[in-house]
Amino acid sequence: MKKIINTDKAPGAIGPYSQANMANGVLYISGQIPVDPETGKLAEGIEKSTHQVMKNLEAILTEAGLTFSHVVKATIFLKSMDDFAVMNDIYASYLDAAAFPARETVQVSCLPKNVDVEISMIAHAD
Repeated sequence: MKKIINTDKAPGAIGPYSQANMANGVLYISGQIPVDPETGKLAEGIEKSTHQVMKNLEAILTEAGLTFSHVVKATIFLKSMDDFAVMNDIYASYLDAAAFPARETVQVSCLPKNVDVEISMIAHAD
């Protein structure tokens, strides 16, 4: 059975999708972009953007009763691979180095609202 996960501590969906769905103990989090849920404004620059995306992901995980330690898979979309090192350091700072999730990072030509980074995650409730 699928359960919709939604929190006002992360930005609302900008299309016909849910922030996240829980099914059979697995949480599927939609791609998050760097929108501040309190102001609705976009963070600018790769550093602030990555921090905001990770905070948005953390809010959704928390709403589902999970943490970053439950994340088993992440997908990262970057507008420019030139931002990889900065994004990677910030991303890693939110996670437990002993249990990094599987991941891919790809460069794309454009992201929603022309942001620099979007990250989606899959987490498993232990």
